[in-house]
Amino acid sequence: MMSNETSVLRAEGLECIRNDMVLFRDLSLAVSSGEVLQVKGPNGCGKTSLLRILCGLALPNEGVVYWNDKDIREYNGEYVQHVNYVGHHNGIKVELTPAENLHVSNALSTTHNGASPEQALQQFGLYGYEDTPVRKLSSGQKRRVALSRLLLTHAQLWILDEPYTSVDGAGRSFIADVLKSHMDAGGMLILVSHEPVSIPGVKIREMAL
Repeated sequence: MMSNETSVLRAEGLECIRNDMVLFRDLSLAVSSGEVLQVKGPNGCGKTSLLRILCGLALPNEGVVYWNDKDIREYNGEYVQHVNYVGHHNGIKVELTPAENLHVSNALSTTHNGASPEQALQQFGLYGYEDTPVRKLSSGQKRRVALSRLLLTHAQLWILDEPYTSVDGAGRSFIADVLKSHMDAGGMLILVSHEPVSIPGVKIREMAL
């Protein structure tokens, strides 16, 4: 179950250099429980690199990321229990079924909230597709399978890279409902999206890179 305590992700003075090019420098931000931050900017400006730094998958060239005022590098891996990251690529096995993919994710996860893979898939509108090989699904359905993994843990911070890629209107409605439930429960959300983001009753802050 998600903690009722207020949590804060804070970054100070971040710098990211890739291939001798400075993507961003002296970047600072803060996101607290119940808040949404949408990162915007042109292709190649460092949005995905920023998300990977915030979830601890990459190190900045300068600067520090803090979780509740503690450097995430001092958590010795425990920080990942608080974070759910879904990247631009789905990261699912197309030869497996959606249910099998989520069972694998469950087995690899260090934290669980009691939700079954079948329940998670149903919340993303994939009822009836649980046992269909992923390779037979549409691009939008594959994206929703990837996002379904969010519901298997109690991580408070969700970090999403282009969650709406290839998703149709019906799929977007399922995603909006899931994001709304997460925020109502005191969750935190940082996402990159080229498209407008709307979560009923939730104010979305924007940050340009």
